[in-house]
Amino acid sequence: MNDYVFPVIFGVVAGTLTRIYMLRTDYRQYPTYLHGKIIHIALGFIASGLGAIAIPALMEENFTAITFLTVAASQFRDVRNMERTTLTELDAYELVPRGATYIEGIAVAFESRNYLVIFTSLIATLTFIVFNFYIALVVSLVCMFVSHLLMAGGKLKDIVDIEFIKPHFDGPGLYVDNIYIMNIGLPARQEEIMKYGMGFILAPKTFDASSTLANLGQRQAILHDISTSLGIFKDSGTPALTPLAKRDLDDGRVGIFVLPQKKDVDMAISILGQVPTLENAIRMPSESKANKEAHK
Repeated sequence: MNDYVFPVIFGVVAGTLTRIYMLRTDYRQYPTYLHGKIIHIALGFIASGLGAIAIPALMEENFTAITFLTVAASQFRDVRNMERTTLTELDAYELVPRGATYIEGIAVAFESRNYLVIFTSLIATLTFIVFNFYIALVVSLVCMFVSHLLMAGGKLKDIVDIEFIKPHFDGPGLYVDNIYIMNIGLPARQEEIMKYGMGFILAPKTFDASSTLANLGQRQAILHDISTSLGIFKDSGTPALTPLAKRDLDDGRVGIFVLPQKKDVDMAISILGQVPTLENAIRMPSESKANKEAHK
């Protein structure tokens, strides 16, 4: 087994660096700095160790040692549960919550990244043993790049056209374009909304996009991201100042109403375009067998 010391060390380093490369704290401030990052880097180190040891164990015909990979799978499933529980508890204290769909997407991402680390360290160790250090280095860099690509999902701008529309009142009814948002009867609240409020229309590009945009979890993620990035004119106990997203039932467009502290239309449109398309919210009715047969 001494022959495998350097390949295993190389695989562990490659896997750990891959996890560090995939780990970032953005506008959502999650994972938190510094302790949240330490937790995920430590889990990445463990995952890379599991992946690196698998190849030497197979080559030494120590098949029993491979069974620890099943144990690792259950452990990383617990990582997903941990993230889900933590974010759900924190969500109760957000002025604009993430929502269950967004939280589940984050939890799945953290679990899947550990599997990418195992795969990277396994491939790195294998190429080091079969070929040499330099080829293993090139393969590891390719694996890191592929892992980073898999980490990035779709963006809202890929499926909708975004247009700024100033909110307006028709009596006590608040509208964004022709989409009814909510009823505001107090004149003082109406003045605040006209002063601070912004409206946007999200027009889906396809029928599939319309079905995705109809998902309540996707709409809540939109409200959370733009409120986090631009701030929000709201405090607890002010339901009239709550951002909302309502759907036009005729054509599938969605009206977004927000009250940002920073009223910058171009920045807001850019932020809306960068909102992730949640995996759990994606719907593709056009791919159903019934739809394809109907088109034929």
